[in-house]
Amino acid sequence: MRRLPNERARWLAQNIVPHERSIRSWLGRRTHGLDLDDIIQEMYARLAALESVEDIRNPRQYAAQTAVSITLNMTRHARVIQMIPVSDFEEMGLTSSEPSPERAITAREDLRELRAALQTLPATCRKAFLLRRVEGLSHREIAARLGISTKTVEKYMARSVRFLIETYGRGGKETPDVSMDSNQRPDGTGKVRLGP
Repeated sequence: MRRLPNERARWLAQNIVPHERSIRSWLGRRTHGLDLDDIIQEMYARLAALESVEDIRNPRQYAAQTAVSITLNMTRHARVIQMIPVSDFEEMGLTSSEPSPERAITAREDLRELRAALQTLPATCRKAFLLRRVEGLSHREIAARLGISTKTVEKYMARSVRFLIETYGRGGKETPDVSMDSNQRPDGTGKVRLGP
């Protein structure tokens, strides 16, 4: 049998052993007919065999998820179907606050699309919008930074918002062309009509 490196044994002792009791107790309430000692021993074996533990941010959660995976595999092999409710993961604090990979990809794509859309705005208008919405600067601070009047900053902000409404719509409703002036509007009022 291969000997465990000292640093890995130290990592297990510091980060996993203190949580073994709670993991064992939690599994004991949910796994019937399976040997808890086998599950815990396999959990330690898998953790010891990892190439690196540097990327593990929450060792307790990682160990518990490893134990659940082992339990599910053992259950599958025993041809017994055991369901572990997601609420149990939340109860034990094993759910991750990080977004799912799918959400992260979608968010990156949305940001890429927004960045491309904002590139079509005039440069100073785009800078004013980003300084306000991303950096949270006031109209006065933006005016000072860009060397323009606060009135111009207000106009740029209105233009940017109008542009975003035209580009992304109003929650799926057909959007009016808010860039028209009152002479171009069908009703001649200069007001935006949302309905018939």
